[in-house]
Amino acid sequence: MQASNQIRESIARVVALRQTVADQPDLALALHTVKHMQAQRFASTYQDLLHSASYAACANFFLEELYGAKNFAERDAQFARIAGALQRTFPEQVVATAVALAELHKLTEELDLAMALNWQLQPSLPDAQAYVMAWRNVGRRDDRLWQLNTVLRIGEDLGQLTRKPGLHFMLKMMRKPAQLAGLGSLQTFLESGFNHFADLARKQGTVSSFLDTVKARESTWIACLFDASAPACVTALSQTLALVGSDQG
Repeated sequence: MQASNQIRESIARVVALRQTVADQPDLALALHTVKHMQAQRFASTYQDLLHSASYAACANFFLEELYGAKNFAERDAQFARIAGALQRTFPEQVVATAVALAELHKLTEELDLAMALNWQLQPSLPDAQAYVMAWRNVGRRDDRLWQLNTVLRIGEDLGQLTRKPGLHFMLKMMRKPAQLAGLGSLQTFLESGFNHFADLARKQGTVSSFLDTVKARESTWIACLFDASAPACVTALSQTLALVGSDQG
């Protein structure tokens, strides 16, 4: 399948899932809660990186663009609209990264919606317990591992793309036409990802160190959520989420 079609099909699936949720307010609330908890968990797990002079920009990019709870509808629409132009204009590696991002977005939305549907079945449970139960009821361990590996791959791709001659200049030249064409959200995403990883790549080994840290910590959470005793996992998640509240307070 052509890259442009892969992107369009992934985004179309996301749009369909989003419409399903829009028609069910209670489900929308459950989905928001799941996404918000996941963003809180990430913010707590990576507090050191988010406050690090070296890693804060990339950690924030991951939190906001890959793990965040914000609405990506505008960026998705722009992404689907220029899928063909993206394939014609950019190097193959950029297009492959765009495809991976679209497929990651689709799977993430599917998993989050499955979590939300399970969440609704246990309305009286504390949030951490409801989250662990929903995770285990959904299962799909292979999909969770693919999700993590794809996040890491996108990070690796962004690190490598910063070494492509002329790509940064091309992105800058696209800024004005993108704004005029109503593609500002997509342009901001592409430029911010490139710039954050370009800054990190200037210090040898820092991209690998950042991604290795993400891999180790996310793998630990996946193992806990699937394999630890339920009470131990609920306790670990509760304590992790509490760290975000104490840090913000």
